[in-house]
Amino acid sequence: MPYRTPPPSRPRIPGRRTALTGGLAAAVAALFAAGALAPATAAAASGPAGSTTADFPSAVRAQGKARVTAAVLDLDGTGRQPALYGADAPYDTASIIKVDILAARLLQARDSGHGLTAQERAQAEKMIEHSDNAAANDLWRRIGLAPGLQKANKRLGLTSTTGGPGGKWGLTRTTASDQIRLLRTVFDTGAAKGTGSGTALDDASRAYIRTLMGKVADEQSWGVSAAAGSGWELKNGWLQRNTTNLWDVNSVGRITTGGHHYLVAVLSDGNKSMKDGVALVERAARTAVSTTRAR
Repeated sequence: MPYRTPPPSRPRIPGRRTALTGGLAAAVAALFAAGALAPATAAAASGPAGSTTADFPSAVRAQGKARVTAAVLDLDGTGRQPALYGADAPYDTASIIKVDILAARLLQARDSGHGLTAQERAQAEKMIEHSDNAAANDLWRRIGLAPGLQKANKRLGLTSTTGGPGGKWGLTRTTASDQIRLLRTVFDTGAAKGTGSGTALDDASRAYIRTLMGKVADEQSWGVSAAAGSGWELKNGWLQRNTTNLWDVNSVGRITTGGHHYLVAVLSDGNKSMKDGVALVERAARTAVSTTRAR
């Protein structure tokens, strides 16, 4: 998985997007490729029942081999299904899976009758705030790898996410609509109950994940935050595939703009560079949110 040692933190306002600077270039230079499988090509897929699907305008559409899908849910609107832009097909998660890993571990800890240990909390904070892969490796093993993720996701209501092989959590496959389902378990009070057996995340767990997603390191505050007005919480993922040298770039989270709260998931792959992928994801996020607002 892509990883670098994060630089010392600098003052920032939580939930505010900072501009992308030379730090992104430095991050790209320090990343390394992981995984041996080429990105799967998927046929266009329709969204969940009740969702609306539309194509992106030409200004957003991906170029070359790149593709992008976005899903947006207005938490303050009347609809309960997301608006989808592009085909709701599967993508590699890269590091956005870290939110799902944490949710799964929190469910397990609750089942056992106690919360996370001090060590697990330290790992969770590194994993979400700094996208630390060593912490993710430990928590991935702790939840039981892909089978443990699948068991948790059944309770969380996810239906289209498949855990990566062995220790390769970044090769988990997911869809934009499934990421909205995951975000709803964290941010939508009307979705506090899972669709499977048992109970989904409790209020304390949900608040914990929200807090960490609102404190990501400055250099990782790009993505869906581009569509925000007054605040955001997010997790990004980026991964260069060693079979193609192309980039997966994803961003998921909640943004606040125009007095409404929106859940936003933007997934992309086939990008020529991380910089291109970030630019595509941010264009897609801005367009998807503004189009959804105008409906």
